[in-house]
Amino acid sequence: MLSSGFENDSSGSKSNNPDFQVLLEDFYARYQRVMAGGSEKALALHRSRGKLTARERIDTLLDKDSPFLELSALAAMGQYHDQFPSAGVVTGIGKVHGRYVVIVANDATVKGGTYIRETIRKHIRAQEIAIDNHLPAIYLVDSGGIFLPEQSRVFPDRDDFGRIFSNQARMSAMKIPQIAVVMGSCTAGGAYIPAMSDESIIVKNQGTIFIGGPPLVKAATGEEVTDEVLGGGEVHARISGVVDHLADDDVHALKICRDIVATFPQADRQITDRIESRQPLYSAEELHNYAVIQTNLPVDHFSIIERLVDAGEFHPFKAEYAKTIITGFARIDGYKVGIIANNGVVFGETARKAAHFIQLCNYRKIPMVFLQNITGFIVGKKYEHEGIARDGAKWIHAVATSTVPIISIVTGGSYGAGNYAMAGRAYDPRFLFMWPNARIGVMGGDQAARVLTQIKQAKAKNSDDKHGKSEEEIFNEIKARYDYESSAIYSTSRIWDDGIIDPASTRKILSIVLDITTNKKWEEHRPGVYRM
Repeated sequence: MLSSGFENDSSGSKSNNPDFQVLLEDFYARYQRVMAGGSEKALALHRSRGKLTARERIDTLLDKDSPFLELSALAAMGQYHDQFPSAGVVTGIGKVHGRYVVIVANDATVKGGTYIRETIRKHIRAQEIAIDNHLPAIYLVDSGGIFLPEQSRVFPDRDDFGRIFSNQARMSAMKIPQIAVVMGSCTAGGAYIPAMSDESIIVKNQGTIFIGGPPLVKAATGEEVTDEVLGGGEVHARISGVVDHLADDDVHALKICRDIVATFPQADRQITDRIESRQPLYSAEELHNYAVIQTNLPVDHFSIIERLVDAGEFHPFKAEYAKTIITGFARIDGYKVGIIANNGVVFGETARKAAHFIQLCNYRKIPMVFLQNITGFIVGKKYEHEGIARDGAKWIHAVATSTVPIISIVTGGSYGAGNYAMAGRAYDPRFLFMWPNARIGVMGGDQAARVLTQIKQAKAKNSDDKHGKSEEEIFNEIKARYDYESSAIYSTSRIWDDGIIDPASTRKILSIVLDITTNKKWEEHRPGVYRM
């Protein structure tokens, strides 16, 4: 089983890069902590009710030989006093009866499976992946709805709780199958998850569905009623008709779910150029040696590519021109891909080369892999006069209008407008993953600290403040904040990416997601106006 790129036995993964090894071990330790779910007390209570845990339910649902690509496993880490491991929901992609499905499984051992901001972001992101790749969605429901102390941050806005049900309606209109398996509480707005799914299953004497629970009913009407009488399995299977199948327990419910998936029509898949896979020339663990910790150092993307692609074979495009960007074709697990990787700062010719290559990939229907380590675009009078903004716009335009799948891997830094050009989150890559050493921000910590220190010093001088902090103190404080807020853990905690991955798992994950993207035919490329 893959989980955010980590295999269950991968805690023994070692690196010859000592600085990176410390970082890698820290991430594995964090990962192992969230795998347990909620507290021991909550877990014991959950099991006493005869329930499987969220991840056990997923294991039971999936084919025996299926990997599970868990998404954003470290969501909410470092927030809410770490009381919401994985944001209380497990999302990911695996196979049922040989076909990929998106799974959203509430973890009732974490605050009763209630939703905070990051829970909603994970749920919606899973639906986006289902839409982009036309994958069936399975909701394993065991949730108390919105976490009420956070209601002002999760309820009223466009991408808050209501977006989940809006997406369900749109997915249904797109003929994307959806199944809900009610395995516990399903209350308030959450009741629409089974009600809006194609088929719904409920576990008797365990699952409940109601718009308002017994306390709310009593407050509103004075009526006293139990959970089971108000909205239990027998009620909704025999009286209301809200659900379609009544299961004896979790295992039975998941078997029914698997049987339903077996009835789904086959997907209209994209035909791609894939041949027999060949192994890379070097061990995947060697990628650890190219994970750069210092943000001011280049990443050796040529060596990284050599360790990702089949037989180490890479066919460069414009190899002798604009060498601060690497472009070319290769195969990953047999799939032909276009690769774009940073090799320094962006000049006008860099942007033009990248835009040209992106157009080729779109016209030839070749998916792209972006390897990000980018400080941004060159600055200065000479380059502004040459039109760096116009050339950069060509690249950004090409990325934004691409219709072939893009998978982004942040191997180093992703800063400023470079993040846009290299298919950052705002440009809808099909998947975006970060290495543990990766950073993302408007600029690097050193650069930001220098700029803001100068501004603060100027303000202090103009106000005749003789008792302010020293320049070194100001610099160190600002740099520490920027370094923390641009870290991979800060990003993944807020769902700015689809998860942190061990570099050694990069090829395996690329193989899975490239396969996933073929589940739906890709649109024809229709670029807009390029300023020449």
